[in-house]
Amino acid sequence: MLATLMTWWESLTATQVIWLAVGLTGQALFSARWLIQWLVTEKSRRSTMPHAFWYLSLLGGLLVLAYGIHRMDPVIILGQFGVLIYARNLFFIHAEKHKPADDIVGQVGTRVAD
Repeated sequence: MLATLMTWWESLTATQVIWLAVGLTGQALFSARWLIQWLVTEKSRRSTMPHAFWYLSLLGGLLVLAYGIHRMDPVIILGQFGVLIYARNLFFIHAEKHKPADDIVGQVGTRVAD
C-alpha cells in the first residue's frame, strides 16, 4: 500500500500538487471551525457560535468549492452549497455591528438610561 501511495505521489504534476494543497487546506479550515466552536463553548460554559466559525466555514467552503470545480466533481461542488448560508450569516453579523445602538436596544425590549 505504501508503494502504491508513493507511486501515486510521484506521478503528480506541480499543478496537481497545488490543487491538492488547495483542497486539503480548505478541508482543514472547514474542520477547524468545529474545534474553535468547541473551545469557545467550553470557555464560556454555554453553547456559542463564534464569528470565527462562519469565517472558517466560508473560507474553507470556498477553497473546497474551487477544488471541486477544478476537478469537475459535481458531488464536491453541490456539497458546498453552504457557502451561501455562511456568507449570509456573516452579512447579518456585519449588519448588526453597524446598526445604531437604539435599534439594537429596541429589539431587546429594554433601554439603558442616558
